Amino acid sequence: MASPLADRIRPENLEDIVGQKHLLAEGKPLRKIIESGEIPNLIFYGPSGVGKTTLATYIARKTNKTLKKLNGTTASTADIKAIVEELNTFAGFSGILLYLDEIQYFNKKQQQTLLEFIEDGRITLIASTTENPYFYVYNAILSRSTVFEFKPVEAEDLIPAVRRGVDMMEADRGERVTFTEDAISQIAHSCGGDVRKALNAVELSYISSKDTEEGKVVDAEIAASLSQKSVFRYDRDGDEHYDIISAYQKSMRGSDPDAALHYLARLLHAGDLPSACRRLMVCACEDVGLAYPQIIPIVKACVDIAQAVGLPEAKLPLADAVLLVSLAPKSNSGHDAIMAAMADVEKGRAGSVPRNLQNKHFDGEDNKNPGQFYLYPHSFPDHYTPQQYLPDNLRDAHYYEFGDNKNEQAFKIYWDKIKGKYGF
Repeated sequence: MASPLADRIRPENLEDIVGQKHLLAEGKPLRKIIESGEIPNLIFYGPSGVGKTTLATYIARKTNKTLKKLNGTTASTADIKAIVEELNTFAGFSGILLYLDEIQYFNKKQQQTLLEFIEDGRITLIASTTENPYFYVYNAILSRSTVFEFKPVEAEDLIPAVRRGVDMMEADRGERVTFTEDAISQIAHSCGGDVRKALNAVELSYISSKDTEEGKVVDAEIAASLSQKSVFRYDRDGDEHYDIISAYQKSMRGSDPDAALHYLARLLHAGDLPSACRRLMVCACEDVGLAYPQIIPIVKACVDIAQAVGLPEAKLPLADAVLLVSLAPKSNSGHDAIMAAMADVEKGRAGSVPRNLQNKHFDGEDNKNPGQFYLYPHSFPDHYTPQQYLPDNLRDAHYYEFGDNKNEQAFKIYWDKIKGKYGF
């Protein structure tokens, strides 16, 4: 059985590796390291299908080391020990380069097994992970390695790889199939920056080509039907999930309705209705807040409707709410105020509740000044009278600052007038 096209077409030199110009362009640090032939322990961090394995294989050839591959999802400690045993054989004479894919699935003990050998240089480790290595890789391994981040490949960089894939399919199968320019563009733009997915789409499209008077052809329709489901990456437990919901809220906060709708669409396409609703409600409270307080029940109503009707109809009330939050005036005065109050509490700055606010209606015999002395504001003009509300040790604390929006400034004018009568 033939191996997948993505495996058969692996580049023979750095120039043919697709994307990753920030790492592999002339003069970039990783390229200089590779060209020097002195390879340190490396960790390649990035999404699937962007060249991590391809580059590790190239480095092994460049250094004349024996390449061993393990996958963290299936390998065991025994597999590591088997590689270690080869160090004293002919296979390990020039050293071993171990490519450990998905290192995040190795537990601490398994990672520790490698330490002695990567420390003395007998094993050069290149590990790859789709998760943030600073969270998933054992610190001792991390401290002995250099981390390089791989990024999704831009569509323009994928087009040459797609063309090479078409050429290889024709060479392997001995049959001419014409891919239209629209088909090539469709594949390059619809695979979410994943080279492997793009080449898989090429292979499937080649097999599914249609007969015309001019010969076999793959058009945009065929390409779209075989690649459209790979349009973007999303993993509810991975970095991409947090990047998207972060961009979603920041776009609403930044009053960019188009970007906010884009990230909402990505969340809903992935079926992540809970994250879309939760961040939307948080943004209404945190980033609009008192500038337009009526937005909070409106957004909550939209979320309730979305959860009641479910997907795909949920996109309609959520789109309305996202646009409203994006276009509303902004104020984070409530956010800043509660954060300042929480900071005092977390520092232990909390005292006894003032006597006039306590829920007590009697005094002990030792109290020489009995009584609660609470002043009921509604019994006074303007429904206000001065009295102490904060504990004694915080009586001068100040957490809230009026925002500069129309709504909060109206409140400020109102209270400045009333409290001004008492010299505040």
